[in-house]
Amino acid sequence: MSASVPVVSNAGPLMVLAKLNLLHLFKALYGYVHIPRSVYDEVVVEGMRQGHEDARTLYLFLNQVGWSPEDVDPAAISANLAEAHLDRGERDTLALAITLGDTLVLMDEAAGRGVARAHGLTVHGSLGILVESYRRGLIEADQLRLYFAEIVRRQDIWISQGLVARLLREVLGD
Repeated sequence: MSASVPVVSNAGPLMVLAKLNLLHLFKALYGYVHIPRSVYDEVVVEGMRQGHEDARTLYLFLNQVGWSPEDVDPAAISANLAEAHLDRGERDTLALAITLGDTLVLMDEAAGRGVARAHGLTVHGSLGILVESYRRGLIEADQLRLYFAEIVRRQDIWISQGLVARLLREVLGD
């Protein structure tokens, strides 16, 4: 994916990469990532209020790279987005992505990914970001294995163990 294509992230990939201390991969892969204000409020503001360390890590990273949350125009939320069974952050992520045009959406939730694809958007999840990082030489094969194992091990990351194993086999032949 070219860095010239706009990238919009939902909460899941932001939280996963913050928990793994890999937020720098966003900048290395995409240059800039658009984050809807509702996603920022969910992950950073509410996360810090609840004492989550990954929220603090994300807050510091966003300030360091100068990325600010973006308001989503309510008029950009189409009827089919409003009717889809999505939370506000997912809906705002997709509305912002649709507004920006040919966009890469970073999202882990299956329902939101389906709606994104129905709108012709390209979608990568947390695992896809790690795979892309490996393919572009930003992380080594052993690191990819380690991060995937950490995702499976952690109780605060909700990604299917089966999906992790399948991707590891496809990408590394493990």
